[in-house]
Amino acid sequence: MGKPLIGILMGSDSDYEVMREAAQALQEFDVPFEMLVTSAHRSPQRTSEYVVSARARGIRALIVGAGAAAHLAGVVAAETTLPVIAVPIDSTALKGLDALLATVQMPGGIPVATMAIGKAGAKNAGLFAVQLLAVTDQALAERMAKARTLMAEAVAEKSERLQQRLRADGLL
Repeated sequence: MGKPLIGILMGSDSDYEVMREAAQALQEFDVPFEMLVTSAHRSPQRTSEYVVSARARGIRALIVGAGAAAHLAGVVAAETTLPVIAVPIDSTALKGLDALLATVQMPGGIPVATMAIGKAGAKNAGLFAVQLLAVTDQALAERMAKARTLMAEAVAEKSERLQQRLRADGLL
């Protein structure tokens, strides 16, 4: 892969199992990315330096995963005009609801796109980043459209197998 176009940040290395879903989605479309651990609270200077330098290094969007108070995405969004896509992480007794609410309550003027809690949200964050890039990359847009077609065909095949099973079980 070439020069990174997407930055993936997480508040802790314990978030990796969730955030790797974003990385895998990007990799599926050959979108180069970089990934690092940085914290809004424990390493604010590292976070700021990374975010402020991102655009100049060719980064076009940032995917940010954090749990609990989930301040990382908001801090990142406050430091850049690049698109920020948040992934609330299920890391507390509240099962990620705290992170979701913290992320979606950004004040007007500092937008953060927020995905679902956990792995599905991380995968969709990666796919959303691909869609952002595909706005100006026709080949990438075509690959995304083909992936959607294949997904729809897989659902139709599963439905047909279910119908066959229902007939075999005498339920149809």
